[in-house]
Amino acid sequence: MSNGLSRRGFIGALGLGATAIAGSSLLAGCRTDGAGTDSPNGGGTNGGSAGPDQKLPNYTLKEYVSPDYPPPANGFEKIPAEYVKVYDQPPGTGQALTVMTPLWGAIPRTSGNKYFDGINERLGAKLTFQISDGNTYGDKMSTVLASQKDMPDWMCLTTWNLPASFSDDATALFTDLSPYIGGDKVNEYPNLASIPTDSWRYSVYGDTLIGIPMPDAGIPNVLFYRADLFEKEGIKDLPTTPDEVLELAKQLTSASAGRYGTDDMQTPSFNQFAVPAKWKIEGDKLIHRYETQEYRDAIANNAKFFAAGVVHPDAVAGTGDGKQRFESGQTMMMSDGIGGWAEALQRQLPNNPQYSQLPMPVIGSGSGDPVVWKGPAMGIFSAIKKGLSEEKIKEILKIADFLASPFGTEEYNLVNYGIEGTHYTLDADKLPKLNALGTTEVQPTYIFLASPPPSVAKVQFPGFVKAYSEWVNNTAKFFKEPAFYGMNIAVPTRLAALDSPFGDLEKDISRGRKTMKDLDAAVETWKKNGGEELRGIYQKVLDEQ
Repeated sequence: MSNGLSRRGFIGALGLGATAIAGSSLLAGCRTDGAGTDSPNGGGTNGGSAGPDQKLPNYTLKEYVSPDYPPPANGFEKIPAEYVKVYDQPPGTGQALTVMTPLWGAIPRTSGNKYFDGINERLGAKLTFQISDGNTYGDKMSTVLASQKDMPDWMCLTTWNLPASFSDDATALFTDLSPYIGGDKVNEYPNLASIPTDSWRYSVYGDTLIGIPMPDAGIPNVLFYRADLFEKEGIKDLPTTPDEVLELAKQLTSASAGRYGTDDMQTPSFNQFAVPAKWKIEGDKLIHRYETQEYRDAIANNAKFFAAGVVHPDAVAGTGDGKQRFESGQTMMMSDGIGGWAEALQRQLPNNPQYSQLPMPVIGSGSGDPVVWKGPAMGIFSAIKKGLSEEKIKEILKIADFLASPFGTEEYNLVNYGIEGTHYTLDADKLPKLNALGTTEVQPTYIFLASPPPSVAKVQFPGFVKAYSEWVNNTAKFFKEPAFYGMNIAVPTRLAALDSPFGDLEKDISRGRKTMKDLDAAVETWKKNGGEELRGIYQKVLDEQ
């Protein structure tokens, strides 16, 4: 239950595992918990709003193929008869560019790779990739930023890994993009103009737009249930309150059969009780999440599941793979990022055609409509090294526009699947299907430089696009922007570790090893060790707003 941006939260929602490849729902529902990023730097804030200077690009949607379900789901139940070609001519002029990106998977060779060669040819530029393991990308990124000598021309930045000095250094290291794409200037790059404003806000540091965002719809984690097994058990009515979820979990649990109602319910219980991502505004005052009744109720509710014996023993012990337990039927309900849904279907349907998992409707606290705190609209962005020529900057932006071509375009297929006939063929559903070479050479790389808003078009899974889109769009009705949404607020480095004790404490209270008195003591320690100072920093921003 991260309070800020976390690698685990991002990767889990993205569904990037050993079998993951880029695809039409790769970014669907990628989310991170939190209202924004607390950058542990030496101070400074940004509101990220489009003021008179128009530092943010104006939003103008360029639609090549109309979705069957509008954003935020952006769902396609059918594949277009013809894919649209956006760029008749390469956007580049032969420039050589060094780029740096992460990869959560097997790092492919970059020399003699037909995928990289083919895209570079279409781009009209020579992009030379420096690819690093995503799990250790923060170390690589920090080293490069600190040295400032071996900076690539174009660099992917993962916000949960940003070093302590980033807010101080950002404007000195990276190009201010506002003179090129601020306001209506972005219309020269229609695919970049189609990225929602909220995503651009998170790319502002020190009142300077430095990043091209990887858009995120801000979808929260989902409470999935095994719909096929529910049907076998004769369960027709889904729970609508936390207490009903617990009662259902008790009904489904059979220790002798090795079946349990849930995995660790921690994240969904926090969604149910509308725990603020970081701060809650009451009047003109700020209340931190740790001080809210919602936070206490969520932990107490989670503890009920453990006390009732409905949580799988391995989840209690914090061992094993929760997805494997859920997909094998050892647990009947599980929280996961929405991006993992299609991946589960891809794994299970070939051997178990009856397999079905569905998301529960959002469960509130039992009184009134639920509140769903919207997640950040961006967790990854790319930035252009400062000092490049205006000509080179404009060329990079044109290449970014090519890479941000949305679903339904030839460019989208090229970026995500490679060259047709070389890396993939179109199957009976007109969906790209990677061959052996494609599986080896095509890895998510270019997407970390620029991407379109997420979409879903997994038509190979019957009923999936409809179920996904309806859940997302119904849930979006309850979206509420948390305090300081879309703002990067820098705080002193010494306050960066204030949240550290609470993750373990939440687990200990949930498992009965500690009590709410321990939480009270931790909150008092948090206040004394810098929590009140942190409140003052945010209060000043609130007062200025």
